[in-house]
Amino acid sequence: VVVTVFAAIGGGLYFKYANEEIGVQQGYAPTQPINFSHEIHAGTYKMDCQYCHSTAAKSKQASVPSINTCMNCHSYVDAKDKYNGQVSPEIQKVRDAYKNNTPVKWVRIHNLPDHAYFNHAQHVSIGKVECQTCHGEIEKMPVVEQASSLQMGWCINCHREAKVDVANNDYYEQLHSELKKMGRTTLTVEKIGGLECGKCHY
Repeated sequence: VVVTVFAAIGGGLYFKYANEEIGVQQGYAPTQPINFSHEIHAGTYKMDCQYCHSTAAKSKQASVPSINTCMNCHSYVDAKDKYNGQVSPEIQKVRDAYKNNTPVKWVRIHNLPDHAYFNHAQHVSIGKVECQTCHGEIEKMPVVEQASSLQMGWCINCHREAKVDVANNDYYEQLHSELKKMGRTTLTVEKIGGLECGKCHY
């Protein structure tokens, strides 16, 4: 009985740690300080993801937009027509943060463990991976949630299946040049080292 109790406690702690600390949290949709709707911005108004997450194509991280970015639109857009002539309460939060020079404390949703390396720029600019591949149908989400597991097996399966466009890609210039000479213009990420441990863990 004692062993069973300890096993249950240990299992529960491991599950909690694995799901809340390491990042295995598919379906995680925390309450944010401002009820920002991707469904409205990316869906209804067709805003490009990279207008707000401007570093996704250039750096390891896809930046969270500063309040200045929000104010590019919300200096003018106030949704008063939907709130009886009053500024939308959520837009007012944006304006107050800007006026008071106070950063919005967004809750991070997609968390990878520290020992896993992921580079947005390589996937977005070189791999031409669409945001929805990892983040799900973000343009349909009134509240953002982690759509994919982001576990290692999920990433590996993508690397086994995802095609690299060699003919129109100069990132691996020398490799691609040799492949073109051999008449090979498509191959998977796996074939260019995408399953090597050191690619993501070093």
